[in-house]
Amino acid sequence: MMRIMPVFIATLIIFITTSFVQAQQREHLVQFSGMVLDGSTEQLYPVPYTNILVKDKGRGTYSDFKGFFSIVVQKGDVIVFSAIGYRTVEYKIPEDLKDDRYSLVQLMTQDAINLPETVVFPWPSRDHFKLEFLAMDVTPELQRRATENLAKEVLERASAGVVSDGRENANFYLRQQSREYYYIGQTPPMNIFNPVAWKKFFDAWKNGDFKKKD
Repeated sequence: MMRIMPVFIATLIIFITTSFVQAQQREHLVQFSGMVLDGSTEQLYPVPYTNILVKDKGRGTYSDFKGFFSIVVQKGDVIVFSAIGYRTVEYKIPEDLKDDRYSLVQLMTQDAINLPETVVFPWPSRDHFKLEFLAMDVTPELQRRATENLAKEVLERASAGVVSDGRENANFYLRQQSREYYYIGQTPPMNIFNPVAWKKFFDAWKNGDFKKKD
């Protein structure tokens, strides 16, 4: 019994201390919401998919298509707003807030970016360009290299290594969300009963996609 008491007291102290620290942390949490708008002109309009980052904490979110955002932060946090074509803006959450909710309308200013000179060629498609390019009077070595570089397999390999941009990532995320909302409250279908999925599997099997490649 004498040995159990010190262990019980130590456990009780740890529990009280942890509860106190968590209560203090909850007191500093703020639901930070707002809109990100283009303030370059008098006509304000949303800036969709703006990156909203809590500085030095490695977490954040981004605004939706209408410029709305919402994220849990702490009092005194510095919030960084950044978007392609706009100047980066920082905003500090007030430390003397009395409420656990805080709203903000953040205006973004367009930032001019000088792009390198672009030459536009009068070919309606990539296939026409390939034909015209291969028909140019060049040495056999350059023609061989051009033919190899424009091969379908080479272009597919190159495109597979290109990282998706912000618009592609945002579209993929929104498609995932819409798929989840479509089946909310019910079990989503399994691809094991999908004949299209089975056809793709057999086609990949015939093409040797599952074989070990050197």
